[in-house]
Amino acid sequence: MQRFILRRLVLLVPVLIGITILVFGMIYMIPGDPVVVILGSDYTPENAELLREELGLNRPVIAQYASWLGNVLHGDLGYSIFPFGGVKYSGQPVGKLILSRLPTTLSLTIGTMILAVLLAIPLGVLSATRRNSIVDNVLRIVSMLGISMPVFWFGLLLILVFAVKLGWLPSNGNFFNSGPKALILPIVALGIAQAGLITRMTRSTMLEVLGEDYIRTARAKGLRESVVYYRHALRNALIPVVTVIGLQVGALLGGAVLTETIFSMPGLGRLLVESVFRRDYPVIQGCVLVITLLFVFTNLVVDILYAILDPRVRLV
Repeated sequence: MQRFILRRLVLLVPVLIGITILVFGMIYMIPGDPVVVILGSDYTPENAELLREELGLNRPVIAQYASWLGNVLHGDLGYSIFPFGGVKYSGQPVGKLILSRLPTTLSLTIGTMILAVLLAIPLGVLSATRRNSIVDNVLRIVSMLGISMPVFWFGLLLILVFAVKLGWLPSNGNFFNSGPKALILPIVALGIAQAGLITRMTRSTMLEVLGEDYIRTARAKGLRESVVYYRHALRNALIPVVTVIGLQVGALLGGAVLTETIFSMPGLGRLLVESVFRRDYPVIQGCVLVITLLFVFTNLVVDILYAILDPRVRLV
């Protein structure tokens, strides 16, 4: 297992280099001149030239990339070129802005996936083992509703019922102000949709595995159905499910913008969208870099889970 993990870490090196090149080059593909955006009404050709000199934008691209990468490796993601929260521009460090938003995003993502997995995998197994029964049909309908239901609409419905009408939970999802209970509604709003997809995937893979020869052999040996389901079938059925979970985690890291907006959560996705509208290029770079690195780390964890579930993967 150690050699397998080491090989995966070595393979990550070119991936990480490619990520830094894409993130750095992304700024040159965005329409508009950052110097014009920064100067605004103070723009003149002389001021623009001075600012380009100050920011190093008149240097060769390779030199700019090397300088930027060196700063990133030292934990310096640059400085915001716009104010946040109505404060006059004071060059806030991008790393500080991201670190202030990251706990919210990680809490939302982890909580959502824990809820989704705890609900979906048992329900998916139950649906597969009761194929074409009333239970199976009900679970398939419910899971489809979870997938198709707009998250923003469901989130607003949860706020209306549990925050406005009943007053049980806060409508604000900022757990720094309202405590851990503030995360319940946004986690439920996102978790139901994720659970629907995982439930359907678990059911599909379980049905496929239950038709394999080794499952029939296990039953012929007189093993209990629970042993056949959970010891022999589920382990192999989980491999595609783990892939879906990994992709969902990556999507939630930067894609839960609507949920963060509805519940007034200061998350990373919301910061990224705000920065895009402001054309705050250093913050955009920093957010995309952090989200991408988290997604790469998630894929590494998925690879390790593959190796645990199926030892043959370690030989690849």
